[in-house]
Amino acid sequence: MNEPANGSKIKDKNESTVGRGSKETRRLFLQGNEAIAEGAVAAGARFYAGYPITPSSEIAEVCSEKLLEAGGVYIQMEDELGSIAAVIGASLTGVKAFTATSGPGFSLMQENLGVAILGEVPCVVVNVQRSGPSTGLATRPAQADVMQARWGRHGDQHLIVLSPATVQECFELTVTAFNLAERFRVPVVLLADEIVAHMRENVALPDPAQIKIVNRKKPTCPPEEYLPFKPDPDGVPPLADFGSAYVFHVTSSMHGERGYSQNDPANAQAKIRRLFTKLENHLDEILLVKHHYNREEELDLLIVAFGCTVRPARAAALRAFGRKVGVLQLITLWPFPDALVAQAAARARALLVPELNMGQVGREVERVVGKAKPVFGLPKSNGEGFTPGEISARIEEVFACLG
Repeated sequence: MNEPANGSKIKDKNESTVGRGSKETRRLFLQGNEAIAEGAVAAGARFYAGYPITPSSEIAEVCSEKLLEAGGVYIQMEDELGSIAAVIGASLTGVKAFTATSGPGFSLMQENLGVAILGEVPCVVVNVQRSGPSTGLATRPAQADVMQARWGRHGDQHLIVLSPATVQECFELTVTAFNLAERFRVPVVLLADEIVAHMRENVALPDPAQIKIVNRKKPTCPPEEYLPFKPDPDGVPPLADFGSAYVFHVTSSMHGERGYSQNDPANAQAKIRRLFTKLENHLDEILLVKHHYNREEELDLLIVAFGCTVRPARAAALRAFGRKVGVLQLITLWPFPDALVAQAAARARALLVPELNMGQVGREVERVVGKAKPVFGLPKSNGEGFTPGEISARIEEVFACLG
């Protein structure tokens, strides 16, 4: 922002400031993709490698300016294979690194995402979902990459997946994604969708001093004693920078604490188990949901929603006159918030899961709830988002079934 000689600020036409004590919060009218780019820079990201693909291309466009202004590096790669490889390499040098893509590009990244998981390389991958399979409806929305985000790589592996439902959350959850990646030495996927990514809303960007930033643990031992995959008591090993006095090896093969290939069964079992437990033992730091209802009340129906489906679900819940209908918004999709869903379901007569796919999250909710409560689905895969009326109509069908 330019400042005239008298020191008074000149605001952009789409910008205002709101005082909070001695600090100021900027308010910008941003697109979801723009908010993601802003959040990445605010989180300390200084490296972006990517290949433009609808509907995520605005993230690359904004980063090509914002990262350079912040002293970072922006590279347009030849494809998504090269993009995720460059992100992994940059992160290992100590830089917070990320990329953005959509369905076909996300598919191409899966093998190297597996490398990042096994190598415990912190990074962020933004997947702005679009309708598929294959090229599909390239400019239309979907929420059908939920299972791919969790299980897209071969082998036993674990990572964190977050889903924003508003443009404000696009900013905030991007910061959270980097913090979790750094905290747990794990790739984090920000699973947005075309509707949220291209929606514009008034977004509050806090003063940088007010943003919680987490940086990876660094080793404190002498370089000659450093073991890059020896965990601290929290299950997360410190990570040195490539090019520093700490010389270490990272491989895509199964490895021991020194980083070199080690193929004995006991080591493999211990490594895989730790990749899971370093997240499962800290679910209180990872699992995020929002309750859009009075949690003290018993509900006639609980709607479980995520991403772009949250807004029409909330509107439909408000239209359910004479009935108590609430919305549980899933923010962390993986690890799946089993206990939080079960707790919310315990106070509801039935559950409804609307989603822009053929029932991927609905089946997870059924797994958690079991036969204790009926779970109804509302799948949609025609490249269009939900209207409140569609969800309201399904609510009426559910109550007709319940009697």
